[in-house]
Amino acid sequence: MRSSNPVFSRRGFSRDNGHAGFNTAPQAGGAAVGTQGNPYAQPQAGNPYAQNPYAQQAPYAAPPQAPATTGRMTMDDVLMRTGTTLGILIVTAALAWALLPVDDANISRSYGIAIVAGLVGMVLALVQSFKRKASPALILSYAALEGVFLGVVSSVVDNRIASGAAMQAVLGTLAVFAAVLVAYKAGWIRVNRRFVGFVMAAALGFIALMAINLLFAVFGGGDGLGFRSGPLGILFGVIGILLGACFLALDFKQVEDGIAYGAPREEAWMAAFGLTMTLVWIYMEFLRLISILNSSD
Repeated sequence: MRSSNPVFSRRGFSRDNGHAGFNTAPQAGGAAVGTQGNPYAQPQAGNPYAQNPYAQQAPYAAPPQAPATTGRMTMDDVLMRTGTTLGILIVTAALAWALLPVDDANISRSYGIAIVAGLVGMVLALVQSFKRKASPALILSYAALEGVFLGVVSSVVDNRIASGAAMQAVLGTLAVFAAVLVAYKAGWIRVNRRFVGFVMAAALGFIALMAINLLFAVFGGGDGLGFRSGPLGILFGVIGILLGACFLALDFKQVEDGIAYGAPREEAWMAAFGLTMTLVWIYMEFLRLISILNSSD
């Protein structure tokens, strides 16, 4: 099964058994796939990174001296690139907050810049999603532009709607990240075919409803169908955060599988890209939910 994560869907993290775990069925000759950690094992069917340059070419070939992890993605690679991507996003968000004021005299200009940055960042994200290889320049540019957008939007909410909303949204995002990570590592979340199907169906339905609501708001005025205000807005805000948590679990599984399958080191940039987009999603849902709760006071 191909990955369901929109970032990794083309990256080939696939399994023959249709589940997000590894295929444990024996291969021809009785060798179990569970031996993929062996650097001298033969390539596994369904594993796009199984062309092991260190596999023995003859039954009596001497074991290679080069480490099997050469050029392969590691957890350190993922952490470093994710930290770099998020660091750039945070720096540009802070600069946008400081340099693009949202008082009555400047809010239109600042918001206009933020919208342009957000749209360009979205285009870069789409381009990267359809590229066969990770492009660090595209990913970092996306992070920088997304930071500008988030900085202005956060400033608007924090200064004009709910004081302290940005910090609350950051803390909420960190809490969700930590909770999902603990639940995933403890085995409380099983990322299998049923889980993936449910998450993708729910996400498509959620995005479709938000798009319809936006169209009604643009052409009909007001809050559209009310999916982003009042009690319905609160409900959909909670649903959005839960969906973001589910996508975090998918991201964790993709990272775990990529490392286990011996993905190339450049795939760490794709992992960082996916994690960044998911965290931005969760942060925005928290920010929107806080705005609705304060508007209804």
